[in-house]
Amino acid sequence: MDGSAADPRTLPPEGFRHLPGFLDRAAQAALLAEVLALVEPDFWFTPTMPRTGRPFSVRMANLGPLGWVSDVTGYRYSPVHPRTGRPWPPIPERLLALWRELVGAPEPECCLVNFYRAGARMGLHRDEDEAARDVPILSISLGDAAIFRVGGLARGGRTLAMRLESGDVVLLAGESRLAYHGIDRIVPGTSDLVPGGGRINLTLRRVTRHA
Repeated sequence: MDGSAADPRTLPPEGFRHLPGFLDRAAQAALLAEVLALVEPDFWFTPTMPRTGRPFSVRMANLGPLGWVSDVTGYRYSPVHPRTGRPWPPIPERLLALWRELVGAPEPECCLVNFYRAGARMGLHRDEDEAARDVPILSISLGDAAIFRVGGLARGGRTLAMRLESGDVVLLAGESRLAYHGIDRIVPGTSDLVPGGGRINLTLRRVTRHA
């Protein structure tokens, strides 16, 4: 933790789960190889902030029938790549199996792939572009460690920082589904899993309402 005076009685919010080392090294390597085979080289893109057009510090790709994109017109989900117009690659079965084990039904419709090199970060935000906000979000860390920060349901409140290692899984369910969270920084050189270094984060989401 840092000097943000997080209150351990209320942070993280109810429903937050951190599962350290949930995936062993072999499972991490197999998952990463499958993801990279699907997204490289054509599906990486650099999103930009709405209105300002300022580029993110992370590169992104998506897997599944819907992909999250951001540009000057706003945040949204799209069935096709913003540059090429091609449909996104499918979500690998091993990721769907992990979702079924930890979340259950309904199936996820998007796996957002965030690629952090040294110096990349993600500001505090909450995932609210989905209609299915009652369905948990599942996040998997691969590669270099990251300093992850989670807060409450209001912007500007107390936050808690924790270190996520390669193979860790985070579940945002219940009240924590709409908690503010972000990545302060990655810790370069803490893993040799990702070619050339860095961290890849996989975030599985249900987007549309389910029956």
